[in-house]
Amino acid sequence: MLDTLTFLLERLFLLAHIKLSSLLPPLGRDRGEPQSARRTERDEPLPQKFQRGDLLEVPRTLFTHFGIYLGDNRVAHLIPDILPVLTADSRQIQEMVTNTRLLLGVLSKRASIRVDSVEDFAYGAGILLNAMDRAVRRSPLPGEEVARRAERLVGSVSYSLLWNNCEHFVTYCRYGTAQSLQTDQFCEWLKSLIRDQRSVVLTALLGLLSMVYLGVSTSTTLPTLLIPFTLWMAS
Repeated sequence: MLDTLTFLLERLFLLAHIKLSSLLPPLGRDRGEPQSARRTERDEPLPQKFQRGDLLEVPRTLFTHFGIYLGDNRVAHLIPDILPVLTADSRQIQEMVTNTRLLLGVLSKRASIRVDSVEDFAYGAGILLNAMDRAVRRSPLPGEEVARRAERLVGSVSYSLLWNNCEHFVTYCRYGTAQSLQTDQFCEWLKSLIRDQRSVVLTALLGLLSMVYLGVSTSTTLPTLLIPFTLWMAS
């Protein structure tokens, strides 16, 4: 039952917070567009000066991507990726993660903690430096310790949108405890949705409509009764 609820929560989180095309290169990269045509924007130098162990944030339309600066223009970050499950070829794995690899990684719950250049990590977006220090209660660890933690974790890892994402990775490295403020915000939104009794009425109406169109059966009647009842008891 817990696994089922976790699966449903992750899919909700995916719909509410993920815009895959904003995190990684456009699908044209899968079609083999010329490298010179793809790197125009990313080749612009970034003005910031980072220190080893800094926490970097790249704000997106619906979420934020995180990484740890290792020095020498390198960033360690956790990203969904199916390829390490399919091959041990390190040269293929180190190539830029495509949208297809990312999506399959999300669905298979596999990811990589990998090291990319600052430009590849940001992909043309602006970078916030250590902005999370103002939101997390714990003080950051020394920069060298932060970077070493990130380097020790490089490789293939399990992935969860709710319980083990890029934000969990960087907060563990920088503050010593893994947490995700984005996940916390999503859970608060979900709790407010459950508490709203209008959700009960809406769910019941949708269930009745499904019974009208699909007919009365165990597969339609049970959810129609069980889901509104669960929401009502939780509200």
